[in-house]
Amino acid sequence: MKGGIPNRVLIVGAGGLGCPVSLALAQKGVPHLTLIDDDVVDVTNLHRQPWHRAADLGAPKVDSAMTKLRDAFPKLSLSAHRERVDHRNALTHFRAHDLVIDATDGVRTKFLLSDAAVISSVPLIYGGVLRFEGLAMRIERGGPCLRCLFEKPPEDAPTCAQAGVLGSMAGLIGGLQAELVVTPLTTPGVSILRVADGLHLTFRSVKVKKRSDCAACGEGANPVLTSLEDETCDASTSPARSAP
Repeated sequence: MKGGIPNRVLIVGAGGLGCPVSLALAQKGVPHLTLIDDDVVDVTNLHRQPWHRAADLGAPKVDSAMTKLRDAFPKLSLSAHRERVDHRNALTHFRAHDLVIDATDGVRTKFLLSDAAVISSVPLIYGGVLRFEGLAMRIERGGPCLRCLFEKPPEDAPTCAQAGVLGSMAGLIGGLQAELVVTPLTTPGVSILRVADGLHLTFRSVKVKKRSDCAACGEGANPVLTSLEDETCDASTSPARSAP
């Protein structure tokens, strides 16, 4: 890591969040980006996933995004995996990088990534968009995780593809995630959840404290969670499906 910029960043999802955050990180000078996504470009993606064009329809999103990134940043080191991130491979991917970006859809997937960050001690930049609202927060060792904030995944939470999303909101949150890459936690056990309201054009910050009874990070420096379980993955959607 040089000047606060990590050497290797993993971006899980190459869609609505993955596109703008990869652009912003390349502009910031991150030396290496790894993209993971098992989805293909669909016509409904084009208005909110700027790396993808009509000519890319049906192509793997990681391939489309990689091509555009290479054209724009010839010196950028890139790698891509067309696969799901799940309980079997998440920790391996986390430990091969300095920081991970959550650019996924599917609430259970986000909890999987948060749990992987707790176990591996690799920082995660959580992000989510739904309809007119966007959220972003940095998760790292010593600070609160996603289970400190929400405790457990809701059973009936819709994905962005199901509920819809303001296209520009994905770009805004992706850019905010890129800023959080170089903004480590300054207060032990405390993180700041950024909340953006695209309907009323307002922003607010919510202080999130580490919970002593959290099922993942628990009390003190040693996490309660020691392994990832299969049930943390989405059953109805691909665990690496990118956020619209």
